[in-house]
Amino acid sequence: MKHIIIGLAGSVLLAGSGVLLTGCTLDEFPHNAVSSDNLTEKDCELLLVGLYNIVQYKPTNNGYAAFDICGGDLIRAGASSTGSAQQLIRDLVTPDSGFISGQWDGYYTALYQVNKFLLALNEMPEGDRRDEMLGIASFFRGLLYFDLVSRWGEIPILEVPATGDVAASSEADGWAFVERNLQTAIDLAPDFTSRYEVSRQAAQALMARVKLAQGKNDEAGILAESVITSGYFSLDGFDKIFRRMDNTEEIFTFSNLTEETSVNLSGAFYYSRSSENGGSYVYMPTTEAIDMYLPEDLRREISVAQQGSNNVINKYPGGELNSDPLPIVRLGEMYLISAEASGRSQAGLDRLNDLREKRGLTALAMPADDSSYLTALLNERRLEFLGENQRWFDLVRTGRFESTLSLERKYNRFPIPSREISLNGLLTQNSYWTSAPAGQN
Repeated sequence: MKHIIIGLAGSVLLAGSGVLLTGCTLDEFPHNAVSSDNLTEKDCELLLVGLYNIVQYKPTNNGYAAFDICGGDLIRAGASSTGSAQQLIRDLVTPDSGFISGQWDGYYTALYQVNKFLLALNEMPEGDRRDEMLGIASFFRGLLYFDLVSRWGEIPILEVPATGDVAASSEADGWAFVERNLQTAIDLAPDFTSRYEVSRQAAQALMARVKLAQGKNDEAGILAESVITSGYFSLDGFDKIFRRMDNTEEIFTFSNLTEETSVNLSGAFYYSRSSENGGSYVYMPTTEAIDMYLPEDLRREISVAQQGSNNVINKYPGGELNSDPLPIVRLGEMYLISAEASGRSQAGLDRLNDLREKRGLTALAMPADDSSYLTALLNERRLEFLGENQRWFDLVRTGRFESTLSLERKYNRFPIPSREISLNGLLTQNSYWTSAPAGQN
């Protein structure tokens, strides 16, 4: 039998216990490390709590804001509020940028822990709970690799904890790996009981997003409809989603409790000193993003607000005092995926208008052509998901990034950090950045 040492990395608050466990870094074994030779189901449950926390906070604040920044909906705020969205993207998205390398490091650090947990489960006797934990961990690995592939395209695929050099795989292989993990989660994860716990339905929802990203619209639509009609969820008040209120719309959300996380979007980025809870006010929504909300849109006051003279993203109200939940998949997205996957059709338009009605808006008439229909969908997604890390990838996957933001092709992917290339002899820069014209790298 393999002898595996498993430890909790980071700090973990045991749900409901009030006990804080502090673990280790990647390079050292904790004093309370558990050998897989005597790993019990109780040990694995404890490690699983730690896994939720690791995957929740390792992507960093930048990981949760990157697609809004790179999608052009945020610009610099406060004293640094000069320049365009395009200039901000050019400044942040470089091979030597900490904005890029911090996300890369965070995702692979979390992945290392997920892979260690999966190895430990392989040493456990077969059983229903073991299978459920395998499904949950596979969901996390699928989520992490979705984040990696959607950003960098060509990335190393690690199925076990690795310390040596690993070459990047093709983007197609990356997507296939995401799908394989999410299918395991669909097959094995438990059914929905709480928005703060991974479920089979959460895996179906994330798989729908993955299929849509690859243009597999028929499959995406079937998955989205299976979640919509599952009986577990229904569209609810928009304010409930972002104010820690009970609701029927969230499918999976990281609870992101203040005592267990370093991710605080409003305190680090979005809120200002003019708010009751304070904030560093690094990024603010563009005037264009604010003006797209009609007065009757029920999403408006929750999505954007004014604090003194400062325009802010308002979905995360904790400021510097408290962290806020981080929605990963929710039902509104399933309605919009179903509408997009159906194409310009009555069924697709009905799903789009179902969501608009719940958000306080009138129904749209059938757009004149396919391009206009996609424009209407992307506009609705922009209204629905401002501040939720969707915009950049929506533009990229639909081929509209360059025309919308007037930026070069290379910004359709993130560059692999220069430091990673220098440390990994098998890793090379991805094709988007190596093929950029001279002077653009």
